[in-house]
Amino acid sequence: MKKAITLLFLLVIFSSSAQNSTSAFEPGEWLKFRMHYGFLNASYATLHLKSDVVNGVPVYHVVGRGKTTGFASVFFKVDDTYESYFDKKDGKPYKFIRKINEGGYTKDIEINFDHEEDKAVLNDKKHNKKYNFELQDSIQDLISAFYYLRNNYEPSDLVEGEAVKLKMLYDDDGVFNFKLKYLGTEVLKTKFGKVECYKFRPLVQSGRVFKEKESLSLWVSVDDNRIPIRIQADLAVGSIKADLDGYNGLKHQFKIIMD
Repeated sequence: MKKAITLLFLLVIFSSSAQNSTSAFEPGEWLKFRMHYGFLNASYATLHLKSDVVNGVPVYHVVGRGKTTGFASVFFKVDDTYESYFDKKDGKPYKFIRKINEGGYTKDIEINFDHEEDKAVLNDKKHNKKYNFELQDSIQDLISAFYYLRNNYEPSDLVEGEAVKLKMLYDDDGVFNFKLKYLGTEVLKTKFGKVECYKFRPLVQSGRVFKEKESLSLWVSVDDNRIPIRIQADLAVGSIKADLDGYNGLKHQFKIIMD
């Protein structure tokens, strides 16, 4: 159960898709997601986009937080923080921070990306270890990938049944190949009204947590913001859902379908 909650945090942070040549976001954007397990409001996750400077380079600085609340925290306590600093022009990541506490399982990781030397250094602060990785084309960290995709895929590039692919580095496991299969469009009923969405299927490993390889579904708004609206997962036992619960500072109008 704890692994499923964590994966949904990651997908909320990552999940997005196509965007036209106009930037989909600007500093000040804030998103909040509410996660449900059965009748329980299990947890929440937030993303806050700011401006910053790294080594004289103007960057975006994103802080993502996830935490279980209320009665649910008695069973699976999660308190996670993710941060990313990435270039305002091309989306290249410069620094990634991951501090998590999930039922006593903790990690404290910082990755620094050196694009001139084509390498990344991962500092595992908990175990006082460092790992070196060679950079690959369009490498992203877990959070910068979300914003990179929002600005670098055209809706016309999406083909139903085919997957969007991206390479990410966010842990000492090394480079991760993420795949997001496009399933078409769908209109969802939300607390804000009806929202037209692109529907995706992130490909996951079936087994103890998820029923099947395609047990996850993801809906992203088709408007110019390209924000996640809902994530739903069929687990080995029960199901879990994350919904957009609040927003502020969107660059574009959030389009609601009026009946």
